[in-house]
Amino acid sequence: MEENLAPAPGVAATVAETGIAQDEAEAGTSGAALAGSAAAADTAGGASQTVSKMFFTLLWGSKIKPDVFRRWLQGFSFSEHEPSALVQRDGGPCCVIAPVQAYLLKILLTETSEPGFRDLTVDKCRTLLIQAVCQILMKCKTDVYRIVTLADGVGEEAAASPPAEAAASAEACSSSSEVLQEPAPDAPGMDVADAACMAPAQTGSVASTSGSSGGGSSSNASRWTSDAFHERIRFHELQQIEDVQKFYMEHLHVLTDECGVLLLLYTVLQTKGLEHILSEMSDPTESLIHDTYGCGSQALINLMLTGRAVPHVWDNDQDVGGMTLKGISQQSDVGFITVMEQLQYCTVGFFYKNPKNPVWVMGSDTHLTVLFSSETRLVSPETPGEVARRVFRQFDADGSNFIPAALLQDVLCALELVSEPEYVDLMRSRLDPENLGIILLNAFMNEFFPDEKKSTPDTFDLLHYNGIPHSNCANHVQYHRGQAVLLESDVRMFNPSDPMLTCLQTKWPSIEVNWAGNRTPSLN
Repeated sequence: MEENLAPAPGVAATVAETGIAQDEAEAGTSGAALAGSAAAADTAGGASQTVSKMFFTLLWGSKIKPDVFRRWLQGFSFSEHEPSALVQRDGGPCCVIAPVQAYLLKILLTETSEPGFRDLTVDKCRTLLIQAVCQILMKCKTDVYRIVTLADGVGEEAAASPPAEAAASAEACSSSSEVLQEPAPDAPGMDVADAACMAPAQTGSVASTSGSSGGGSSSNASRWTSDAFHERIRFHELQQIEDVQKFYMEHLHVLTDECGVLLLLYTVLQTKGLEHILSEMSDPTESLIHDTYGCGSQALINLMLTGRAVPHVWDNDQDVGGMTLKGISQQSDVGFITVMEQLQYCTVGFFYKNPKNPVWVMGSDTHLTVLFSSETRLVSPETPGEVARRVFRQFDADGSNFIPAALLQDVLCALELVSEPEYVDLMRSRLDPENLGIILLNAFMNEFFPDEKKSTPDTFDLLHYNGIPHSNCANHVQYHRGQAVLLESDVRMFNPSDPMLTCLQTKWPSIEVNWAGNRTPSLN
C-alpha cells in the first residue's frame, strides 16, 4: 500500500482528474511535522486532502442540506434477521447500498445455494461485503484505487494544523471525546455494530456487521457535520485490487462506522476520477445527489452498477437531434429494471434487463431494492425466437403487441432476415390479410419462428430485498420469496396499484407472482 505522499505532477492536473487537492497547510508543513502527523494517523494514513469545489458541486450541488447529509450518515451493517441483508436506516443512500447488496448476492449465488443463506457466519458476511465493494471498484478504476478514509481524531489535525484551525475543527466536531465517545449499545436507533463502529480505535476491535434492522438513524442525533466530515478526508492510493481487499480486511470499520456509506461513495468517485465522470455525463451541471431529497441520480446508479456514469439506461449511445445520449455499453454483471419504464419515463435496454447473473436492482420513483433468483436459466442466452420478440417490441412503442405494417421491412432487416421489397410485400399481405395496416406479434412469430423454444422456465422462484426496516413485515429486514409463473398470453395487464408487478412486467410481460404470506413486497 502506498500512502499518497509523493509529489504530484501538478496540483491543477490532480484536481482536474480526481477532484481533490493536497491541503496547503500540509504541503507547507516541515518534515518533522509530517512525520508526527503520519504517526498520529495510523488507521487513516493517507495525506490530508481537500475536496475541490467542482467535485463538491458535482456530487451535492451548491451546498449540502443538514437533513440530506444526516440521512447519508450510516455504515454498512447486516440484519440480525437475515445474515447477508444490509440495513438502510434512512432514505437517500439506497443508490450505494442497493448496488453493494446486488453484487454481494451475485457473489453469494455463485458460492452458496439459496437455502444456505440463513447459515452464513458473521465473518463470511464481512468477507462478502468486502468482495462486493472490490468488484464495484474494479469497474470504476481508471489509473489507481483511491481509498477514502477519515482522520481518526482531532489529535492528527492538531498536529498538522495551526492552533486556530485545530480549535475551529474541534468546535465543528464538538470535541474529540464527544465524536469518539462510545454510545450505549441499547441507545435509541443504535445497535451493537454502531456502538463499536463509532470508536474503532477505542474499542480495539472491528465493529460487528451482524447489525440490527430495528430503529432508524433519524432518532440518533449524529455529531458529524458536513464540514467536520470533509475536513478529515484522507485517502490511500493502491495499485492492485488485492491491496484494496487487504486494506478493508484490516480496517473494516472504514465501511461499517457511521460514515461508511459516504466513504465508499467518495472512494468510488475518486477512483473513477472527476474528469472521467464529467466526460460520461450528459449534463455536468446536474448534481449526482438530489439537493432536496438526497437520492442518487441515474448517472450515479449506473456508475455503481457498471463503472460508467452515463445518464441513460438504454443500450449503447443514441443520437437525438444531433446530441449523443450515452447509455449502457455492454451486458452488465447485475441488471436494472424500473417501474418508471412502464410509465414511459425511460426505456431500459437489453443489457440491463438481461444481465450475466440473475440479480436486478429494482427502481421505484423513490427507492432502490434488489430482486434475485437461484434460477440460472433466467440469464441464459436468448433463443432466436426470443431475439425476434425483443426486436419486434423495439418497434412496438406502446407495448400493444402489434406494429404498423410499414415497419415490417425494418424489423426483418434488424433480424437479418430476407428484406427485399418484393418479399416484404408478399409477407405483408400474408400477415395482414384484412389490410388493417398492422402486423400482430403472434402472427409474425408463427410465420417466422413456428418452432420457437424458450430458454426461460415457465415457473421459478424470486426473492426480493428491501433494506428499509419499516418496508418489511414486522420491521425485520429479510428476503421475501415469491413463486413466479409466466403465462401463455402476451397481453400485459397494467395495474397501477401493484408497482411490484408493474416493474416485473417490464422484464417478463406475462408474469404473475404468488408471494409468501400473500404479502407483496414494497418497492418503496
